[in-house]
Amino acid sequence: MSAKFDDKQSAVIASAEYMWLTTVREDGMPQPTPVWFIWDGETFLVFSTPNAQKVKNIRANPKVALNYTDSADAETYLVIMGEAKIVDDGVNVMTHSAYLEKYREGIKGIGMTPESMAAEYSAAIRITPTRVRHE
Repeated sequence: MSAKFDDKQSAVIASAEYMWLTTVREDGMPQPTPVWFIWDGETFLVFSTPNAQKVKNIRANPKVALNYTDSADAETYLVIMGEAKIVDDGVNVMTHSAYLEKYREGIKGIGMTPESMAAEYSAAIRITPTRVRHE
């Protein structure tokens, strides 16, 4: 089951450069991490280094949250709860044109190329939203 977004939420998702992905470590400690993402209409796609803590966390507990606010006082916010899965479906930074288009300048800004980004951030995480909270 996937959560549905209204027009305002869809606009926020389309314009957001990053969101905070919160996973939970095995000891129960939440771990928020800013991530780049793409929304394809059904799932969020995030790339990670394969040995990152968030990948380990998801393997142990797939329940996650994506959080976003663009207001300084957090008066408006979007929290998306979901189920995450590490996938090996052949998608990577180089093969996902929308991701590459959205983050081409950001990749360059962190001193990487699309090829080096694809090699280092080779773990694909798909997040299916199940619930949404917002203000």
